Amino acid sequence: MRMTELFRASRRAPVLQVLKSAVATVAAWLLCAWLIPGPLPVFAAIAALLVVQPSLNQSFSKAVERTVGVIIGVAVAGLLGLVLGNGTWVVIAAIVIALLLAWALRMTSGTANQVAISAMLVLALGTATPGYALDRIIETMIGAVIGFIVNVLIVPPVAIAPAHRSVDLLGAELANTLDRLGDALHRPQSAASLTELLVTARLLRPMREAADSAIRTAVESLTLNPRAGRHRSELTELQTLLDRFSTVVTQTIGMSRTFYDRYDEELETEPTVAAIAEQLHRAAHDVRLLVQRLDDEADLAPAEDQAPALTRPLSVAAPRSGHWVLVGSLLVDLHRIHDTLTEDVEPPSR
Repeated sequence: MRMTELFRASRRAPVLQVLKSAVATVAAWLLCAWLIPGPLPVFAAIAALLVVQPSLNQSFSKAVERTVGVIIGVAVAGLLGLVLGNGTWVVIAAIVIALLLAWALRMTSGTANQVAISAMLVLALGTATPGYALDRIIETMIGAVIGFIVNVLIVPPVAIAPAHRSVDLLGAELANTLDRLGDALHRPQSAASLTELLVTARLLRPMREAADSAIRTAVESLTLNPRAGRHRSELTELQTLLDRFSTVVTQTIGMSRTFYDRYDEELETEPTVAAIAEQLHRAAHDVRLLVQRLDDEADLAPAEDQAPALTRPLSVAAPRSGHWVLVGSLLVDLHRIHDTLTEDVEPPSR
């Protein structure tokens, strides 16, 4: 691992997110400096900065986490300050007590850290100032509210586009995998090509997981979001399509594994195997068709190519005794793919 990977992200955060954080921090600082004369409004600025998150649900969670942590930390510091004063050992004791109290209350790590930090800062900086603890609580609440409001008012984030992109990529690779398997069924295969076919098929799993994660992120981005109404049905359709693709992914990996395990050089002479290969190419066509309909910006194929291809009956001849397990397994998986791709579900649209 390179040292830079420890502190650098794989990609930059959106510049809009940076601008919103700056606006919220400056607004919280100026407002609290005007409302609460005295020490610099560091608590307000930190609260506003932390609350501006990629989704409104995360912003709300951070606001609650920050506020609760400050209130409990200030309470711990206030009690210890009144009883024991403000010596160095008192500050150390406050940190330990704050962490133990957060652990006893089963607080999140972020809230627990905030309790300890708040207790430490109040005792280290504010015990000599009357009302310091109460002012810091009010200041933190103002900063958290400002951060949340800024995140709501300035283009509240909606993570639909990454979810669309992930499902698009999954569908495209799934179609390519079906085509590769169809080609392999009627061509001689070496050990290396069989291994490559199986490994490539298994790569569909992390792509499916990435698409599922992207959709979960999109769902979270719509929580508490005033823009959620116009995207909710779109996201539901996207999830429906991912569910269909997930079934096909499972069957495609299973077919690739069976072909890898039971391949022999005489397999291409089986008439049913050639028919299965044709059906796999038809399935790949239908997967691409769903991806095209998912993306309005895709170049549409000619109208005659827009009909589903999995409509021709499959004629099955009795396989040779050495191939009946492979042919039977491929037919079962192909039947499930057929049922999944031809079920009566409206294709999603933007």
